[in-house]
Amino acid sequence: METYSFASWNVNGLRAVLKKEPSFEEIARELDADILALQETKLQDGQVSLELPGYTQVWSYAERKGYSGTAVFARTEALGEPLSVRHADSLLPFAGEGDAAQLVAEAATEGRVCALEFERFWFVDVYTPNAKEGLARIECRMAWDDAYRAFLKGLEDETGKPVITCGDFNVAHEEIDLKNPKSNRGNAGFSDEERGKFSELVAAGFTDTFRLLHPDETGAYSWWSYRFNARKNNAGWRIDYFLVSDSIAGQVREADIRSDIFGSDHCPVTLTIEL
Repeated sequence: METYSFASWNVNGLRAVLKKEPSFEEIARELDADILALQETKLQDGQVSLELPGYTQVWSYAERKGYSGTAVFARTEALGEPLSVRHADSLLPFAGEGDAAQLVAEAATEGRVCALEFERFWFVDVYTPNAKEGLARIECRMAWDDAYRAFLKGLEDETGKPVITCGDFNVAHEEIDLKNPKSNRGNAGFSDEERGKFSELVAAGFTDTFRLLHPDETGAYSWWSYRFNARKNNAGWRIDYFLVSDSIAGQVREADIRSDIFGSDHCPVTLTIEL
């Protein structure tokens, strides 16, 4: 077995992060991950050029400018080139028919998935659609969650390889995962519907790696509103995750939240695993 380190970060606009100190490249070097996954890059092709020597870069762009988007940087020496790459349109065969299929197809234009196949595993970076204020986009969110769960299981079934998926899932699963569960009950990110779909994902055979190793840890959050001094007061939510196929959950060695790293309203989350 080899030990691999992974990191995931919703950067909430990569161009904005690139203008800050420490630089994005410095943060990437500090994380020193074999794979670094980003969400909400808010880029179009060619808008930035990153100097990350030794990493293969895979990008997924939204058709809408300045919106959504994902990227994965994989250390070539550790992993080799990806055997195959898939994007959000690969969810469409799992989206059913009718309204659900149409909603998933709409979300699939938003650059929300980078799925890379390696020799020993699949690595899937996701930026899950936000249900929006008043749950205005909840139907899309429910359809997406169903299709995404089926897509991950499809990768397992098709190739026989375990799946590691990470990203901004836009849901705090349990009350322990946000500072103010009672006042947020029913709001986007903590609705019964979204929490239920996350429970279905776990039940389908995926392990929340942070809770596996830190089952009772409170105050562990990955996102804070820019309002009300939320980060200073640690009034946050844990909505960024690493999930792994249950078959490899016993090989997880570390799962952490890097709240010491700034530059976005989210902080990176990390995983160390033997494969």
